[in-house]
Amino acid sequence: MTDPTPLVAVATGFMAAKQLFAASELGVFAALDLGPATVLELAERAELPERSARILADAMVGLGLLEHADGRYRNTSATSTYLAGRRGLDLRPFLAFWDALSYPHWQHYTQSMRTAEPGPFELDEARTGVFMNGVQTYNSLHAVMLAEHYDFRPHRRVLDLGGLSTAFLAEAAARHPKLTGAFVGTREFLDLLGGSVPPELADRITVHEADPLTGPVPGRYDAVLLEHVIHRFDPERNKAFLRAARDVVDPGGRLLVLDFLLLAEDARRLDPVLAGEYLVIDGTVVYPEDEVHGWLADTGWKVLETRPLPGSPRVVIAEAV
Repeated sequence: MTDPTPLVAVATGFMAAKQLFAASELGVFAALDLGPATVLELAERAELPERSARILADAMVGLGLLEHADGRYRNTSATSTYLAGRRGLDLRPFLAFWDALSYPHWQHYTQSMRTAEPGPFELDEARTGVFMNGVQTYNSLHAVMLAEHYDFRPHRRVLDLGGLSTAFLAEAAARHPKLTGAFVGTREFLDLLGGSVPPELADRITVHEADPLTGPVPGRYDAVLLEHVIHRFDPERNKAFLRAARDVVDPGGRLLVLDFLLLAEDARRLDPVLAGEYLVIDGTVVYPEDEVHGWLADTGWKVLETRPLPGSPRVVIAEAV
């Protein structure tokens, strides 16, 4: 008989996600940050029924998010770093966003696939807070991964053009004292950002109002970052962004296009999964990698490589010609 395990594993994926969201919200990982625990100790620390504690903990062991040895559960490196809330980048707001907003919205997914249109997605004040906090938390992870997997040392002046978060410049500048940066966006988006540049970097990261779709971009740079830009716009507007980026660097300048991309021959599942998320939530597009490469060639850029970032988008690295 053919083994049905891969099919069953995927079909129960929604259950695994909900168990992760519940374990995070109910404090399982935070409780284990105090030290390894038996199921009874875990139940007491998290103030959960023993049955619930065992189900959640065993589910997390099965998913590789907890370890179990000698009758005790313990966090993995990933859950200790990201979900215990005491060290590293706290990704719990990101999980809360996917649980409270994204997870129920996927009820519209089949219809969205049938029509290639998003489902109705309304945000009141409270839901907007959950949405923005979750998105910016995930962007902060992307910023950390980019700073760890791309060498910013050769650069002295970096432009973040039309992006979603100042965290990318902040992470790069924090690691490289000689680097300065500029964040350029529309007035509407800059108002949403508010004072998001860390105070200790305020003298090295400046914020400017400009719309590259309608006017020139101020300054000269040796590298330009387009983070989470291309999925938000159609091909012609994306080419306008790429031309605007080319206009502010000399030949040899670098461009980093950070976004999820579709690449069929690649086994990475994160990009097509997020392509579905973007479509069902707001109709934005995860483009095929070869299409993005074509835009770059048309706007004065030579592609050097495409680099996947752990748990994050890919980054296309290009050079001005």
